[in-house]
Amino acid sequence: MDFGAKYPQIRMSSVWIPRIIFYSLILTGVFHPSIYDSFLSTLWTFLYNSRFYRFSGFETLETVLCYIIMEPFYTYKFGQNPNLRIDVRRPKQKTSGSERPKIPKMRRPSKRMGEMFIYAMPLLMMDFTMIKKFAGVSVADIRQSGGYTLPLVNASSADISPSFLLPTIHNFTLKSPLQLTRALPVESPSSRRLLLELATSFFIYDALFFFIHVAFHRIKILARIHMPHHTHTEMHPQVTNKLSIAERLALVLFANFALNIIGSHVLTRSTFVPLFVYLLVEVHSGLDLPWSYDKLIPFGWGAGSRVHAVHHRTGEGAFAPFFTWWDRGLEWVEESQTNKSL
Repeated sequence: MDFGAKYPQIRMSSVWIPRIIFYSLILTGVFHPSIYDSFLSTLWTFLYNSRFYRFSGFETLETVLCYIIMEPFYTYKFGQNPNLRIDVRRPKQKTSGSERPKIPKMRRPSKRMGEMFIYAMPLLMMDFTMIKKFAGVSVADIRQSGGYTLPLVNASSADISPSFLLPTIHNFTLKSPLQLTRALPVESPSSRRLLLELATSFFIYDALFFFIHVAFHRIKILARIHMPHHTHTEMHPQVTNKLSIAERLALVLFANFALNIIGSHVLTRSTFVPLFVYLLVEVHSGLDLPWSYDKLIPFGWGAGSRVHAVHHRTGEGAFAPFFTWWDRGLEWVEESQTNKSL
């Protein structure tokens, strides 16, 4: 079955100017990275010398900050533009077709501080106890940031591996009671490296979450973990963070794995975070916006809010969060199996 035929609501708007700008930046960044070298070098020198940027909880705070900026913007847009809402579920009793649809129950920002606390605390606990390990950073710098003495003085401190696959606990002492700093690479990345790492990490994350998302829906024991995300009457921006703690941690850990497994530069990670939060809020926005990312990406590769709204309504299909190729592959496999059984 054709993916576009299954989701007839998907349509492309005239976005040629944003597309030209978007693809021009990508093409020049990949094929002519020297254009951006001076800017990236200056930016990285500033960040490298920033104490706040070296703070071990920087990425957690960056994620929270991006979310509390982006989600209220989409929520306001949702409330003020009923004509853009794509998942309106009208009451069973007959109403006038011109009547403004009711806003689904949503929480005020002042009532959601506990939600942010629950999200941030597990991540900050890991930030303050686990040594950060990034590509391009020497073992000596990693050891020093983790509170271990230099030179080596005992066997346990000699066991530190630079690999993120082998986590290392901070060396808790009175002088260094918590993991408060992170060691950074000295060199800035090229625009080519940054863009290719971003593309690869989003590809990997999309695949990882596709498979766990299928499991969440088709394995009863795991379905309980995912159930809170589907307890709403209409798709709206606040659904983005309506997650169980286990699913929220899985989402963050998958993103970290996708970045770490390819040895991403720290600046790639810092760029990944706002893009990641934007995509999550966008697909859960319940809005058909003319400048949404799926209208910039060719060949129907971008899933977008319309596709994800269908998933939330039916509980089937569109398991990948951002792109459509994994779901197309799943449809092809399931149709092939169906045809063989006939």
